[in-house]
Amino acid sequence: MTVLINQPHPSIDKASIQTLVARFYGRAREDALIGPIFADAVHDWDHHIAQISEFWSAVILKTGGYEGRPMPPHLKLNLKSEHFDRWLGLFEQTAREIFPEEAAIIFIDRARRIADSFEMAIAAHAGKIIAPRHSRRTV
Repeated sequence: MTVLINQPHPSIDKASIQTLVARFYGRAREDALIGPIFADAVHDWDHHIAQISEFWSAVILKTGGYEGRPMPPHLKLNLKSEHFDRWLGLFEQTAREIFPEEAAIIFIDRARRIADSFEMAIAAHAGKIIAPRHSRRTV
């Protein structure tokens, strides 16, 4: 099966992205590993979910509605590889529940690239060099 990762799937729209983000964060907030990180970092969940929904809409649908800079807040969180692994696991599970496989793959591919980008930036900020771990895996 060939999937054009740069083309949105008909099942993807702003409402479905909002569902994905809300359901994912519902799980992430309860997770023993990453839940405490979110609890410390996020103080207004409605705002955060709306902002991350705009982020994903901009990434997947090219809406241009997101104006934030996601890297600086993440640099402050002392994130480790296991945090990214858990984030991806929960995100991939949620994407596969909400979307047909062809659409889920679009989100999963992009999430893996984002995780790699963040991990490499965090390492570089600490004076280290690491290779991508997630985007090289097959979806």
